[in-house]
Amino acid sequence: MLRVAVVGSGPAGSSAAETLAKAGIETYLFERKLDNAKPCGGAIPLCMVSEFDLPDEIIDRRVRNMKMISPSNVEVDINLDRQDEYIGMCRREVLDGFMRDRAASLGAKLINGTVYQLDIPSNNTDPYTLHYADHSNGDAQGVMKTLKVDVVIGADGANSRIAKAIDAGDYNYAIAFQERIRLPEDKMAYYENLAEMYVGTDVSPDFYAWVFPKYDHVAVGTGTMKVNKTMIKDLQAGIRQRAARKLEGGQIIKVEAHPIPEHPRPRRVVGRVALVGDAAGTVTKSSGEGIYFAAKSARMCAETLVEVTNGGQRNPTEDELKLYLKRWDKQYGITYLVLDLLQRVFYRTDATREAFVEMCSDKDVQRLTFDSYLYKTVVPANPLIQMKITAKTIGSLLRGNALAP
Repeated sequence: MLRVAVVGSGPAGSSAAETLAKAGIETYLFERKLDNAKPCGGAIPLCMVSEFDLPDEIIDRRVRNMKMISPSNVEVDINLDRQDEYIGMCRREVLDGFMRDRAASLGAKLINGTVYQLDIPSNNTDPYTLHYADHSNGDAQGVMKTLKVDVVIGADGANSRIAKAIDAGDYNYAIAFQERIRLPEDKMAYYENLAEMYVGTDVSPDFYAWVFPKYDHVAVGTGTMKVNKTMIKDLQAGIRQRAARKLEGGQIIKVEAHPIPEHPRPRRVVGRVALVGDAAGTVTKSSGEGIYFAAKSARMCAETLVEVTNGGQRNPTEDELKLYLKRWDKQYGITYLVLDLLQRVFYRTDATREAFVEMCSDKDVQRLTFDSYLYKTVVPANPLIQMKITAKTIGSLLRGNALAP
């Protein structure tokens, strides 16, 4: 029977391990830090709640109102009209812990360990050997051990050691920087079911900044591809200044930073090793969303593995594993292209950002955007609405002088 190591137990790794364990495949799930909380806005779409069977208690807030705030502080309210729709806000330590524990309860063998090295066999029959430090005794140094497996799934994030081991190639990455701020009750009440997105060169030259509500605090952060510590500090000061009145009296309880991939790695499957989630580069442009796509890519990878090995009866070939990538690209390729184009067009200058926020005031644009986000489908609006949105886009860009080179 097949033995599979899944390295990393975020939403990606845990989803892969759960799918494999359910199929009866011997699965080892590695996690370096069991209390790890990845710096992240923590927004998840409605479809993820149902698709991944997430319980109510891990959703801190059900956001039904958004504010888009332009460089000149023009505010556009975007509200969900349907009572059963929301964007889920969660803390990563809660979400990740739940998904990891569920995978373990279904049969995945959870190892509290840091994988340092992967020995790669020269053929399609010999096993891969993982060298790792076992921290189960509570020691940060750990006890060095090895494990032999037939397949490895790398779900170990943007700085993936598994990706390096298979020479998967580099990718550009952005940095997300975030402060968790506990607010006085009256200020927190303002963010009861409201999230804010700020755009402008003062908060990000190529992305956006956010204020997202959590259980007892707000997450205030920014992202940028300009990986420069001084600039990131200046951008965080920018969002703190823009939202200063609403954050007054707040207390910083945690400061976090993390790399976010900007595009897929050149190689995502090599031999019997597959990359998923951030390790593969599944974060979307424009929105910077990664949680759902990480979990989905890992589930698709694991489902493909179960299928092509007849439930773990034999080793897969590289071509068989690559079937997961073909399915992934077919289902989501257009989504990634559209979001990449949106980022190139609308995040270029403050004039284009003003046009973007103005465009978001249109109800048809809002509905199309929300449907695409909540349900992960590129919703085909009827032709008249599509023409109206296109005309509005061009009009907004012209009025903001955003089409100037």
